[in-house]
Amino acid sequence: MKKSTFVLMILGTIGGILFSLGMCMTLIPEWNAFEPGVVMGVAGLIVLLIMVAVWRKMENKEPIKLSNKTIGATLIGILGSLLLGVGMCLTMVWSHMVTGIIVGIVGIVVLLCLIPFIKGLK
Repeated sequence: MKKSTFVLMILGTIGGILFSLGMCMTLIPEWNAFEPGVVMGVAGLIVLLIMVAVWRKMENKEPIKLSNKTIGATLIGILGSLLLGVGMCLTMVWSHMVTGIIVGIVGIVVLLCLIPFIKGLK
């Protein structure tokens, strides 16, 4: 295992745990830990962003350049993830099975559209 892969694995695990625990703290009202959850979630996001920068530096890759394509891909990814999540909530939380499945499938299709958008068609 390369050193960069190991560092990526460790930082990704730490950042993911901090972020997910922070989101649980903010979204589960029984825990009464909204403000500490926000702090922990932000700390997780910071660790994940540091992970990307450290990994790119260790792999001798250029920094990510913000272009219209990068911003568009990010927005498409966010939209697809939100649609998929809303579809899952409609199905599992609010008992709207058919609507949730349709919205979830639309979210999956939007996420699949990222592949030709980023890689292009040949």
